[in-house]
Amino acid sequence: MKAITGTSFNFPNQKGKYTGKVRDVYDIDGQYLVMVVTDRISAFDVVLPEGIPFKGQILNSIAAKELDATSDILPNWKVAVPNKAVTVGLKCQPFKVEMVIRGYLAGHAWREYKEGKRVICGVRMPDGMVQNQKFPTPIVTPTSKAAEGHDEDISREEIIAQGICTAEEYDKLERYTRAIFQRGTELAAKKGLILVDTKYEFGKRDGVIYLMDEVHTPDSSRYFYADGYEKRLEEGLPQRQLSKEFVREWLMANGFQGKQGQSVPEMTPEVVSSITERYIELYEHITGEAFSRDEYGPEQMEKDILECLKTL
Repeated sequence: MKAITGTSFNFPNQKGKYTGKVRDVYDIDGQYLVMVVTDRISAFDVVLPEGIPFKGQILNSIAAKELDATSDILPNWKVAVPNKAVTVGLKCQPFKVEMVIRGYLAGHAWREYKEGKRVICGVRMPDGMVQNQKFPTPIVTPTSKAAEGHDEDISREEIIAQGICTAEEYDKLERYTRAIFQRGTELAAKKGLILVDTKYEFGKRDGVIYLMDEVHTPDSSRYFYADGYEKRLEEGLPQRQLSKEFVREWLMANGFQGKQGQSVPEMTPEVVSSITERYIELYEHITGEAFSRDEYGPEQMEKDILECLKTL
């Protein structure tokens, strides 16, 4: 199947279109959003030159399952999935913050820790920890939602002071974040996985807080394999990861970290195919189901969406 790297639909009552790094989002009458998860792939804040076939289907399908699995905790934006790579949902007013939660000392938190920092986003981390060690209690380390460039760490106090949300709203967002993470942790454990860290986005509609966007996908979350975790931790070995990290590692091994003057290495058909296979592996481990490759083009996608919009 050829990768779907972009769409240019024009739906009835369409008010606008937003093109993100990997998603095309259509505003329908200011009430609904059609989110097309394309096969574009980004790393180091750069959209890579080749799309990854089936990646959109994989990420959207995981997110849909995880939204359903957490819908008893709070309402979410999903209304329908008319196509494996498309979610149609309620348009909400987003809080301009990403609620990042970390159960283990990994990634950005570890990089800060090994530089000697013990406070991140106003949250103190215990002394004497090692990379990939479990925190006594998961820590919530929000980031500001930047319109351009990198998201920045931000504390609860700064979020409230900047008027991003009220103290009452923030406390509710943190409670939801911890509850969803606990559910995600339990679901991952059943598949032999550890949910290491992830991020959630929330919005408001008619005064009600909704969970938005993707949830527990390998693009928004980091997973470790539970088998061998303790042994690797004791021996100081890297953990076996289930995330998009393998793409970043391939880029770094080929001299690219998104810095000025660096060029993205050639993405040969073999490289693209290998990334597709890894994403399918991610899907099957996270969901416990075999992935079926639905081959279609943008025309079928548009037809599926139009049928769905008629029912709203």
